[in-house]
Amino acid sequence: MARLRAPDGCPWDREQTHQTLCEPLIDETCELLDTIDRNDMEHMCEELGDVLLQVVFHAQLADERGDFTFDDVAKGINDKLVRRHPHVFGDVDLQDSDAVLKQWEAIKAAEKKNGPQSNGKFKHLPPSLPAIMYAADVAKQIRKNGYAHDSLPDTEEIEAIAEGLTEQEVGQILYQIATACDKAGIDGESALRKYASTLVSEIEADG
Repeated sequence: MARLRAPDGCPWDREQTHQTLCEPLIDETCELLDTIDRNDMEHMCEELGDVLLQVVFHAQLADERGDFTFDDVAKGINDKLVRRHPHVFGDVDLQDSDAVLKQWEAIKAAEKKNGPQSNGKFKHLPPSLPAIMYAADVAKQIRKNGYAHDSLPDTEEIEAIAEGLTEQEVGQILYQIATACDKAGIDGESALRKYASTLVSEIEADG
């Protein structure tokens, strides 16, 4: 990548910025997800390489500016994995995945105290996150922190719907909703995001 970005390298590669590479990163990630859905190991290997290229590309751009290097990226994630797994690399004794997740969140929360702080109750969620993932993250934060508000869906009703729900049934329900949205001329992605965002805003405003 350094050779491609050199003065006598590839004109297209030399023109790229972190911003222009955002769409290719999304595209390559979606293509990787497709191979995972199809359990296509041969093409998964290829698509993992394409995703890795995006990491290498961004690291090279940062290296040229003196911000950080690819080695910094690798060391950073290595250090984080060691730090967040004291039950593997230290002397902490944890017996199940639930305990591991609780410990992970506790360590993560302590780390965030030294980093960028959220201005409200909810952690910052990436604006480009798909609406279903965004709504699920909002629901997770509401459930974990015990937030209460009149606008929230009835918890018992949600639990009743969730009990025994299968992946196929969820797919069918979501497909029916997507089809109904299309017929009604409604952007389902936008509608779900707006609804989840409204819940966050109302909980935040409630103090």
